[in-house]
Amino acid sequence: MSRLTWWDRVRRDRILLLATVPGVALLLTFHYLPWLGNVIAFKDYQPFIGIFDSPWTGLRNFQVIVNGDPAFLNALTNTLIITLLQVLIVFPAPIALALLLDSLMSERLKRTVQSILYLPHFLSWVIVVAIFMQLLGDGGLLNNFLREHDLGTVSIISNPDAFLALVTGQVLWKDAGWATILFLAALSRIDTTLYEASAVDGASRWRQLWHITLPGLRSLIVLLLILRLGDALTVGFEQIVLQQQAVGADASEVLDTYVYNNGILAGDWGVSAAVGLVKGLVGLLLVLGANKLAHRFGEQGVYQR
Repeated sequence: MSRLTWWDRVRRDRILLLATVPGVALLLTFHYLPWLGNVIAFKDYQPFIGIFDSPWTGLRNFQVIVNGDPAFLNALTNTLIITLLQVLIVFPAPIALALLLDSLMSERLKRTVQSILYLPHFLSWVIVVAIFMQLLGDGGLLNNFLREHDLGTVSIISNPDAFLALVTGQVLWKDAGWATILFLAALSRIDTTLYEASAVDGASRWRQLWHITLPGLRSLIVLLLILRLGDALTVGFEQIVLQQQAVGADASEVLDTYVYNNGILAGDWGVSAAVGLVKGLVGLLLVLGANKLAHRFGEQGVYQR
């Protein structure tokens, strides 16, 4: 049987190809065409004269990065700290939750707990921040209870020293439950006969976890960690900008809000575009480097060699 030519395959699958046109058009319009706007990073962009007529500035807009502008360094430091907290605390949380849910014997109880844990994911950050303000704000439920019992008050929402713990807790509450879906799916694919054989050999639950469960999740953990590194410098614009006024820029300014405050609000479009461009390139390099490291340890990573 002769192989079909490229044109024959196109004619055969024309209906499927036509079905992909809206998705491809959406991807090109909102994800690839905006890349052309990165030219602003090399220009003194003025909206009223347009991109093409704005004068070229070369690498002048990148001086805030090279020369260590204090505002940029503060945003970078806060971003790295929040990223580190999310990798060390938020990233492992869904794994622990999935293991706990998988250990529940009652399917009805498991589904109930899952539904409760999934619910916060469907709330917008506006609602999530509002809930935390109603609970932990200066006039919130916690402080009102403390006032009624003459116990004083605690400043959480407006306390710069508590901001890192606050945003980490908010991310945990909102997304940890939803992220368990992938790990629960991976757990369901582990061969149960391995647990039975290890139990016959006298292995405890902890040894089964270490030698069977975690190796079964390793590929997924590596994949998600690589993807997380790609967004290492993106720590949640909406969540932080909604709370920035309460704690101040020193404690809450991150790269995304730095770009917004300097570009959209202050009109320094070129510098903001330069910072955004470098942020994207760093994320790409982190993904490529982490994926290559995963290959060295025998994992597939995001893509094969």
